[in-house]
Amino acid sequence: MKRILAAVLVAVTFPALASAKAQRVEKLDNRIEAAHAVLHELMATPDKGIPFDIASHATCVIVIPAYKKGAFVVGAQYGQGVATCRTGHGWSAPVFVQIAGASFGFQAGGQSTDLVLVGVNHKSADDILREKVKLGGDIAASAGPVGRNSQASTSILANAEFLTYSRSRGLFAGVDLTGDELNQNQDDTRAYYGADIPYQKILSGAVPVKPSSQHFVRTVSELFRIGRARQ
Repeated sequence: MKRILAAVLVAVTFPALASAKAQRVEKLDNRIEAAHAVLHELMATPDKGIPFDIASHATCVIVIPAYKKGAFVVGAQYGQGVATCRTGHGWSAPVFVQIAGASFGFQAGGQSTDLVLVGVNHKSADDILREKVKLGGDIAASAGPVGRNSQASTSILANAEFLTYSRSRGLFAGVDLTGDELNQNQDDTRAYYGADIPYQKILSGAVPVKPSSQHFVRTVSELFRIGRARQ
């Protein structure tokens, strides 16, 4: 009898666990797709997008897409997204990050906000690998200039690790995220890759880009390529 009960328990539990894992991975795929959509729309905004000059200096790109159905917790001002960094042979597979603070979230009338953070020096990748960092404190961050032909001042590029942008109602603008905290989402990264792979390994380009994130990585690469070509 005990053997029969054990067999029944295994037969019920394993499919349930497999289903829960599949649902979580699908949720992460959807987050990457949302990040891709933000970048795609950014590239289609000729006058109010991130300048080519900034894109050409990009070393890391973080996208926090807004989810209107519960993925954004309004009271806590909390968002989740993905990050990729430039390597010697292209852009890395994405890792998952989360950000919390009072500088973003739902705007008047219920309009949600997308965030894009562009790392512009070699320290950017190292700093987003810390357990938790404060923008404007642990990481030097500044509101980025807007407009395709705008150029960041030499001082901004020299002193800021990340230039920060928000998008509301289809328009991108520089945003001050000072005080907001950015950290790794190890659980989501582990769930997506099926193993506890260190962030350093993923962002260094040592992990292959999964099919579900290839379009996101290609779009980041294209943004960088266009920026370089316009310089």
